[in-house]
Amino acid sequence: MSDTQQRIDALVKSNDILLFMKGNASFPMCGFSGRAIQILKACGVDTKALTTVNVLEDEEIRQGIKEYSNWPTIPQLYVKGEFIGGSDIMMEMYESGELKQVLGTEG
Repeated sequence: MSDTQQRIDALVKSNDILLFMKGNASFPMCGFSGRAIQILKACGVDTKALTTVNVLEDEEIRQGIKEYSNWPTIPQLYVKGEFIGGSDIMMEMYESGELKQVLGTEG
């Protein structure tokens, strides 16, 4: 495993809710990343409790995360170490109520 893959693995395993995205929760830098943040907010996730990784600040992470997950696009959501998907999958899961279950935010 490369250094970059080890860094990504450590991030994934040490954060309950982790979003690899372009920009950050306060200032998403692409529409898909912005949509991912909106979906998480709609599920009741406090963005202060959310860990985000801005892939625009680290080219190695930007490329490495695609290999790590075997998923070609960003954003990528991980919950408790498990890869959930990108913004399209997040939207489908939100609409079905499944995302709240995964996040543990159903009340």
